Amino acid sequence: MSDPGPTPEISLMVPLYNEEGNVEPLLDRIAQVMSALGRTYEVVLVDDGSTDRTVALLKKAVTERPHLRVVFFRRNSGQTSALAAAIDHARGEILIPLDGDLQNDPGDIPVLLGKLAEGYDVVSGWRKNRKDPFFTRTLPSKLANGLISLISGVKLHDYGCTLKAYRREVIKPVVLVGEMHRFIPILASWQGARVTEVVVNHHPRVSGKSKYGLMRTFKVVLDLLTIKFLGSFLTKPIYAFGGAGVILFGFSFLLALYTLWEKFFEVPTVWVHRNPVFLVAIFFALAGMQLIMMGLLGELLIRIYFASSQTTPYVVREVMESKKVRSEE
Repeated sequence: MSDPGPTPEISLMVPLYNEEGNVEPLLDRIAQVMSALGRTYEVVLVDDGSTDRTVALLKKAVTERPHLRVVFFRRNSGQTSALAAAIDHARGEILIPLDGDLQNDPGDIPVLLGKLAEGYDVVSGWRKNRKDPFFTRTLPSKLANGLISLISGVKLHDYGCTLKAYRREVIKPVVLVGEMHRFIPILASWQGARVTEVVVNHHPRVSGKSKYGLMRTFKVVLDLLTIKFLGSFLTKPIYAFGGAGVILFGFSFLLALYTLWEKFFEVPTVWVHRNPVFLVAIFFALAGMQLIMMGLLGELLIRIYFASSQTTPYVVREVMESKKVRSEE
């Protein structure tokens, strides 16, 4: 591969999945904003296995426009994987992700950069006036954001806003798998990063279809359990497992006393091991604990796997850059 040239100051990172109607308007808007800003930059676009004309439009754009680097996935891998790939291929010292549907406004990029210049390491966008359906998108998001802030201790109004700005040194150590992209500010904060937020614009989608639904809120809650475990018990898991174990042993002891009481004072003809209430309680307690612990251990193992094996949760088919092409077969 030829020399990519001087390292840009800023890397804009855009995951795309079936956004054929938004590709060209988005690139036009980014070029307009960044030209006025007067700082060196690149745009890292990641096609997450699109099945419409998005791929063709990106290949056309990379031959006609400067500052572009396009990563094509072999298959759809999800937004977190797309952002992980964008981070891996970005070269700038400041990384700014934004959605490819034009709901994030590239005109807010100078605002994020201005806040970084005040000494912050992470600046998160806050879509204070969201243009999404209230009951299916906005309300669940507000509830999820409140829960995340309460449990994580990092107070932000809008974790789901893709438009953020990061200093490279605080985002590179973060391992992104599953659906963890929304929790990057939390993970960075736990590493000592200074985190703040600014109000950004939010526009209604005018082309294409949203990839998010109500089920996303439930996924956030499950991911939050993982984040809490990683933050509070990663280096001392005995506190989590041991504490739960002590509680269960306490319940078991009380249940054992109750069944013994029944045996000797109420129903002497029923043996303890044949008491259906006791057996069902034991069964559900053990099954529930096994499922929770298996899930948490699975999250830890997959992070260890990706960190130690140097593999990624995505498969790249090809990488194209303005005036140059690199194949990764």
